[in-house]
Amino acid sequence: MSEKQEFTFFENVERSFDKAAKFTKWDLGVLEQIKACNSVYRMRFPIKRDNGTIEVIEAYRVQHSHHKSPCKGGIRFSDEVNQDEVMALASLMTYKCAIVNVPFGGGKGGIKINPRNYSPYELEKITRRYTSELVKKNFIGPGIDVPAPDYGTGEREMAWIVDTYTSLKPGEIDAAGCVTGKPVTQGGVRGRKEATGLGVFYGIREVCNMPEVMKKLGLSTGIEGKSVIVQGLGNVGYHSAKFFREHGAKVIALAEYEGAIFNAAGLNEHEVFLHRQKTGSILDFPGATNLAKNTDALEMECDILIPAALESVITKENADRVKAKIIGEAANGPCTPDADEIFLKKNILCVPDMYLNAGGVTVSYFEWLKNLSHVRYGRMEKRFTENLNGKIINEIESLTGKKVGAEEKAIILHGADEVDLVHSGLEETMIAATREIMDIWLNNDDIPDMRTAAYVSAINKVATSYAELGIFP
Repeated sequence: MSEKQEFTFFENVERSFDKAAKFTKWDLGVLEQIKACNSVYRMRFPIKRDNGTIEVIEAYRVQHSHHKSPCKGGIRFSDEVNQDEVMALASLMTYKCAIVNVPFGGGKGGIKINPRNYSPYELEKITRRYTSELVKKNFIGPGIDVPAPDYGTGEREMAWIVDTYTSLKPGEIDAAGCVTGKPVTQGGVRGRKEATGLGVFYGIREVCNMPEVMKKLGLSTGIEGKSVIVQGLGNVGYHSAKFFREHGAKVIALAEYEGAIFNAAGLNEHEVFLHRQKTGSILDFPGATNLAKNTDALEMECDILIPAALESVITKENADRVKAKIIGEAANGPCTPDADEIFLKKNILCVPDMYLNAGGVTVSYFEWLKNLSHVRYGRMEKRFTENLNGKIINEIESLTGKKVGAEEKAIILHGADEVDLVHSGLEETMIAATREIMDIWLNNDDIPDMRTAAYVSAINKVATSYAELGIFP
């Protein structure tokens, strides 16, 4: 029997939770409340296909925790969607938000369809109907529950959601905050698209900058020169590969559902992306070698492995064949608890999803704040900063009699744009979270791995929130 049959995704999340809970001081009842999903909404609704037939759509929205409001979590379109998966992902969102100090409760949504099998018009009808069902049951709103993109969805779907919500809630001044990941023209924030991949890079970079951790793994400090393999060339995988490559790492293999490619000299993710757009596949990319199976990429020798696709791709069945020194979980739940036990024996550092892929929700938080404040980041201070820096440069040139070079002058004069501030906030968030988790792990010899330390951090923060509300003593 395979591991997927033995334990469901939600059960695996609970297993990791229970593993960490024994390292906390909280009462069993408190821990059970934190672990439980508070609200589960399962719905069915009909849509008319382009060919005139009627199809009944299955969909979900789960609110895992109300210790903070609103709840927050993506909506995925996948024919693998089921209640257990959505509950697991909502749970991870609670812990993720707590770890990176984003004041949301965890939520998640899913529609059981393969978006490739539907026309854009059919997808719009499904998305809008799903939104109206959420509105009916008070499962969406800027102060209630705020969805975002996930697997199979993006800016387009988020624009449909905010438009539907606004039409059903006329006059609600903060309506744009009902969903994040929107196009910038519809109230989105610059920097959201690349946020999860950039957050993965910031988190792994911070780990690689810790000499004592790298020494244990037999690696040099820093990102530069390290070999990287990325599974998944969607939004998260693409941007993860991009930032690693741009900062001196070598992306030696890329994998997608149709196969995987390898080039020891390194791959450019954008060139591979264009090749896939043109041919429909990453295979047969010029200069690269095709691998027999897409899962072969997971088992190749490298310094850093980034699984950025779906859950449970590394299990007890294949974990022993993984040769990476560091695994960065860009996807949700790509490694199972049994795989973690094997990594421990092999001295492989698994940097857990529950904080590493928090870049999306962190920048979603910035977008939500932007929607509530009704002002673009940088608008108030950009020109003031540039004018002030200009005066400082003039004063320096006057006092020294030397001219500042044009390139240096442009850098000094630059006032922060929205994307600069968003990236800065994300970098601070990921660095702080990495250091906090590492501090818990490295200062407690009984905590076996980084994932358990991350859960300890999350449990303590959520339990403290409940205690401060007076719900628990």
